[in-house]
Amino acid sequence: MIIDKEGNITIITQEKASVIELVKKLDVVYKRYKNDNIIVALTSLKPLSVQDIVEFLQLSNTHRNSKNSFVVVSDKVNLDEMPDEIVVVPTLQEAYDVIEMEEMERDLGF
Repeated sequence: MIIDKEGNITIITQEKASVIELVKKLDVVYKRYKNDNIIVALTSLKPLSVQDIVEFLQLSNTHRNSKNSFVVVSDKVNLDEMPDEIVVVPTLQEAYDVIEMEEMERDLGF
């Protein structure tokens, strides 16, 4: 797990371990990043299933309920199969775009 911070955005990149192991690690260190927008980059992992992405759902819901963005980046999933409750995009740039849009919506009171 590699963690980079850019302003109020924390980028967590997973390179080798399984998604389940990553979610467990994130639960442990979550308090450090709970006030940041979070991007979880899974682009270097093998093809992922809907179930792999759903592993992040509870963490995503908690984070989004506290008015922060939580975006998963993977180009190895079928985006049409993803549940609407979690934001999944194929590129890091799209993750930044989602965060920017969500911040504008929060600023406008949506």
